[in-house]
Amino acid sequence: MTLVAGIDSSTQSCKVLVCDADTGAVVRSAAAPHPGGTEVDPAAWWQALQSAIDGVGGLDDVDAVSVGGQQHGMVCLDSSGDVIRKALLWNDTRSADAATDLIDELGGSARWAQEIGVVPVAAITATKLRWLADNEPDNADRLAAVCLPHDWLTWRLSGSSDIADLVTDRSDASGTGYFSAADNTYKEDLLLLATRGRLPRVPRVLGPHDEAGRLAGGAAVLGPGAGDNAAAALGLGAASGDCVMSLGTSGVISAVGEAASHDPDGIVAGFADATGRQLPLVCTLNGAPVLATVAKMLGVDLARFAELALSAPPGSDGLVWVPYFDGERSPNLPDARGALQGVSTANLTPANVARAAVEGLLSSMAYCLDRIADQGVAVDRVLMVGGGANSAAVREIAPAVLGRAVDVPTPGEYVALGAARQAAWTLSGGDSPPEWVIEGSHTYTADPTPHVLEQYQAARSLTLGQRKIMLV
Repeated sequence: MTLVAGIDSSTQSCKVLVCDADTGAVVRSAAAPHPGGTEVDPAAWWQALQSAIDGVGGLDDVDAVSVGGQQHGMVCLDSSGDVIRKALLWNDTRSADAATDLIDELGGSARWAQEIGVVPVAAITATKLRWLADNEPDNADRLAAVCLPHDWLTWRLSGSSDIADLVTDRSDASGTGYFSAADNTYKEDLLLLATRGRLPRVPRVLGPHDEAGRLAGGAAVLGPGAGDNAAAALGLGAASGDCVMSLGTSGVISAVGEAASHDPDGIVAGFADATGRQLPLVCTLNGAPVLATVAKMLGVDLARFAELALSAPPGSDGLVWVPYFDGERSPNLPDARGALQGVSTANLTPANVARAAVEGLLSSMAYCLDRIADQGVAVDRVLMVGGGANSAAVREIAPAVLGRAVDVPTPGEYVALGAARQAAWTLSGGDSPPEWVIEGSHTYTADPTPHVLEQYQAARSLTLGQRKIMLV
């Protein structure tokens, strides 16, 4: 049996899967935690990776390895390859003002969308580089190379300390703010804009199954790696026309397509996938925690919460949650807050409150799905993953709100699985990744409930209108 390994270096932890290269069957797995916070010493990722590798019994019997990682994180290296400062992660918002400045300096959101398909927000690497230039100029002057978490780990696994050996892939490069997924090139002028005239080395961009080198001290091939969303799509076997809806801490909608997106509003990010295609993506701030928060307020566990939600009628008798509990990113309303609308003496019941929370969250996802469709991306199938997919209420209500069937794959570590599939592809050198079948997926269908979306849209407009009045 030929074995390959996939690594998922996420915000919270590092997971390693060792899989059969032919079938994708998981032979063994292990995980190790990462420290909390929004800035982390990359050495902690390396330590967690070594611990997880030890947990799977080592990689001596593995023929190829690939890394999937959290996107956007800024890893700063000096000319010797030493880390200059802690990495700023995607969820570090100190660069929000830098994002606004960069948008204005280039001439507006539409110009950024035209240039690279991505409009700066605090998450992306370019804004963090601007923050570094403005707030830590000495560190910015030392900056010889900038890379992303998966780039750095792949480089470390190779045993190199030469920054000229840094490599990445299209999917992760497309989230930096200085790479175009449409024409597969770095935009040097945007990098110079972000760094205020400095020009650090950036990783060489590899093809979807190009070799990134060899594992230090062994014969295993290193795959190019991928950003976490692209790796998950590869692990799920998502193809053109497939949309992945991930309900975790945040809500993420991504769809595999052939044409690059250029959304002037900046809601749809024009990312690349891990197969040579495009992966337009929309991310919200409010995901599965919306359900946990409302369940806690009702004094029930999540299983009982789902039962309550399913016992209420579609539309929750007119009760609507606008789920902007922690502000919102899509649409870009960081100061907004959630709201319960349409309350009456007749409809304020635990069951309606529970269902309205589920419908509100799914309506927010439907908004994101529509924005991707507005970019001309076909959405023929929806794959739902993440912690929120564990809720029976979410699984059964989703097809009604989205107006289409929803496939729920067997719960799994799909980022690590996608990385392992990429490793197998790099090893085989074929024209396409190996066919790995996910067993146990279930398709959910339901009669569409368009009035639920209409209620959500009306409540959302009312909430935003009231907020504007308050601000005046």
